[in-house]
Amino acid sequence: MQAVPVLPHRIRWSAATAAFQVEGARAEGGRGRSVWDAWVDTPGKVVDGATAEPGPDSYHRWTDDVALAAGLGLDRYRFSISWTRVQPDGSGAPCAAGLDYYSRLVDDLLAAGVTPFPTLYHWDLPIPLHEAGGWTVRDIVGRFTDYADTVAQRLGDRVENWYTVNEPAMTTLEGYAIGSLAPGESLLFDALPTAHHQLLAHGRAARVLREHGAQAVGVANNHTRVLGLRDTAADAAAVAAYDAIHNRVFADPILTGAYPDLPGIDVSMPIVDGDMEVISTPPDFYAINFYNPTTVTAPGPDNPIPFEIVPTPGAPVTGFGDEWPIVPSALRDLLVGFVERYPNLPPVVISENGASFPEPDTCDGPIDDADRIAYLDGHLRAIGEAMSAGVRVDEYTVWSLLDNFEWADGYTQRFGLAHVDFASARRTPKSSYDWYRRVIAQNRA
Repeated sequence: MQAVPVLPHRIRWSAATAAFQVEGARAEGGRGRSVWDAWVDTPGKVVDGATAEPGPDSYHRWTDDVALAAGLGLDRYRFSISWTRVQPDGSGAPCAAGLDYYSRLVDDLLAAGVTPFPTLYHWDLPIPLHEAGGWTVRDIVGRFTDYADTVAQRLGDRVENWYTVNEPAMTTLEGYAIGSLAPGESLLFDALPTAHHQLLAHGRAARVLREHGAQAVGVANNHTRVLGLRDTAADAAAVAAYDAIHNRVFADPILTGAYPDLPGIDVSMPIVDGDMEVISTPPDFYAINFYNPTTVTAPGPDNPIPFEIVPTPGAPVTGFGDEWPIVPSALRDLLVGFVERYPNLPPVVISENGASFPEPDTCDGPIDDADRIAYLDGHLRAIGEAMSAGVRVDEYTVWSLLDNFEWADGYTQRFGLAHVDFASARRTPKSSYDWYRRVIAQNRA
């Protein structure tokens, strides 16, 4: 049996899901509609025409998820809370059924010895708030802060660890700039103010959560190691531009209290006095979602964008093809680079890491997902190398505990440690589930 990676220091172990991707039951319990409901209801928006119904059906089968988490020996389980289950219209009185659901989940996790680690916002923006401007307008910061307070009032007596916002970069870049994800806006660089409103919402929500007893609060940023296609000054400039837009716009305000310069981009952030102090309140940890590096090159003469994203030469790929190259050393280099760029970097949490590969819709036993094991093994060894180089990593999270509804890709991409038959919602642990269980056990020995 192949040896599992053993890290230089002990860390916590986790796996993750997100509400819209696993819960189903979108018409039950008073749940409202989000931008993702509108997206899947629009023909052509999801590649296989699928909806999130019933998906893994975690709204009814949460005990199955808790059993999988406990069976792995997880320290923590990362799940998200649906804003529209708690406040169907994004504001106002809470929905008791929604809060009751998350309260049961929290209680069952604690009873199983797994620490709940919820995310307040994983992309499911309520439709009324979107129609009022969504993340483009400052008013949403107050709505999100109220929502955080509502959730904390119910769960804060038992939940001490929180993520506020998941991947604000993807909401800004894919949701508002190029429209490849909900809400499907195409604002290009005019989408950048949505980054400020998400970060400010994080900062204000963090203060509210701490008032309710939270011990650790952070935002889960998606980060990528940016590589140049060629060793030229023009490609170096493209790397700097993309690194600023994808990474530094979202990290610098938290870790330095200021936005980076954006050469050639004429967009000003809607900063009001006091905003940056709120955003840069020292975080308890810095969370990184990492999947792949991004290779860029200088754009053509008629391209107004200061970079062009291209395939990474020589890299194997996941089920997403050239869009998701597999280069584990890129995670090591990203982590080491963060320590060099941010001398006061707090402890790092890897809040998502995982890969999708083609797998059958049904199975009679464990799927031998050797490609996923190799992906996770390589990235854990890269984390170990970063730790040996001086990076403090306190936690690692696999995306995902379950196969789920993969946004615009529907059910064509499977990330889970456990296979889900979406016709029956039956869960079957894959080989990677057993492998991850051995990793956790070996690193505790």
